Amino acid sequence: MTFCAAPSDTSMEATQIAPMRRGACPSLSTPMMTGDGLLVRLRPEKSGFALAELTAIADAAALCGNGILEITARGNLQIRGLTAQTVPLLSQKIADAGIAIAEGLAIETPPLAGLDPAEIADAVVVADRLRAAVAAHQPPLALAPKLSVVVDGGGQLNLGAVTADIRLRAVQTNGQARWLMALAGTETTARQIAVLEDAAVVPAVMDILKNLAAIGRHARARDIVGAVATRWATTFNLDEIAPMVPAPSAAGIHDLGDERSVLGIGLPFAQIHAHSLGTLLEALDILGATEIRLAPGHALMVLGIAPDQIGAAQALALGHGLRAFPRDPRNHIAACAGIGACVSARIDTRAVAQMVVDTAPALLDGSLTVHVSGCAKGCAKPSASALTITAAPTGYGLVVNGPASEAPNAYIEENNMRTALEHLDKLVSERKQGGESARSCLTRLGADGITAAVQQG
Repeated sequence: MTFCAAPSDTSMEATQIAPMRRGACPSLSTPMMTGDGLLVRLRPEKSGFALAELTAIADAAALCGNGILEITARGNLQIRGLTAQTVPLLSQKIADAGIAIAEGLAIETPPLAGLDPAEIADAVVVADRLRAAVAAHQPPLALAPKLSVVVDGGGQLNLGAVTADIRLRAVQTNGQARWLMALAGTETTARQIAVLEDAAVVPAVMDILKNLAAIGRHARARDIVGAVATRWATTFNLDEIAPMVPAPSAAGIHDLGDERSVLGIGLPFAQIHAHSLGTLLEALDILGATEIRLAPGHALMVLGIAPDQIGAAQALALGHGLRAFPRDPRNHIAACAGIGACVSARIDTRAVAQMVVDTAPALLDGSLTVHVSGCAKGCAKPSASALTITAAPTGYGLVVNGPASEAPNAYIEENNMRTALEHLDKLVSERKQGGESARSCLTRLGADGITAAVQQG
């Protein structure tokens, strides 16, 4: 489904506002009210944006909102600070620029799909067939707003860490490309169901979607895992499927072969101002960039830059304060929008995230993700983290090996947070054994040792 026209009036009378809760999904037709106004989330119908298209979106965000753009952990674009009067203007600006925005069921492919020589199969072809089948179904399927399908060809920047209701991953079996179907989770947590021939993929997924629609608009794949496993039982030994290699950080230079490279640029703590993005795009255009694809990990993938210019582009991005190198410690922090942007948040998450970078670098070796959450919902990282910093009545709570929704293992007063992080950094630096990662060290020390460190002095 494509959104290509704005409402004819200047109000939001015909447009729903999504409730501000997990499970709701903001879009141009159903913006969500947040702490800094209305928010919309955009998914391009094509694989990416031309530079002029993304520039037009940045200009529209500055005109219609507060100028803050975000790329989500899944690789969607969000525009913040909109009002009931400016959402129709935003949609009109997007339509005027000829930008096709997808709505409805999210069918996601890796950011380098169709370009990556490491792919086993082209995920874009399968995703397009599935979109066509969903669009043609009558009556239209009424599905949960956040229900999603991942189609992964198995390349470098795979979507193994992205949670999805239905997962399709290309696998090589007996010299032939087939598709492993799994439900309700990431690559490591989803229930593996069957190995499918290419021709069986769309019928299998449509069968699952129709069953979910029959249950109701809140049904998710986790609700029917058992039934699907029985219906699509396979004779193929699923234990023979090799696990997917975890994707590297999107930030940095990625080789596509044939003297082609892609530059991944991460937004610091997921956000960038429209004016900064516009300036960056103008400079990238001069360096030869032709297309921008959005990527999980709050990143932009820049295509078209010649090999002899890509180093200059990487330095340019770093000069803009962006994450452009795999070793940037900010790659290993997940932070939500925080106080001021979300009415549920009670801490300045971005300030705390920067505090972690400044005072506890020993934690950010890439072996774990530090999650900074403004409330117990944990929107930036719903799954468990080795360390989660969240809001507490008297300052901050520290959750060890758990999500933000769990009761903290330690409470830290607001004025003591920097000192607590310094103590934690010292603990890891001094107690790490030879070759041990930060995650392994923290696991060995346990919740009691970590709690004692952050609460001392």
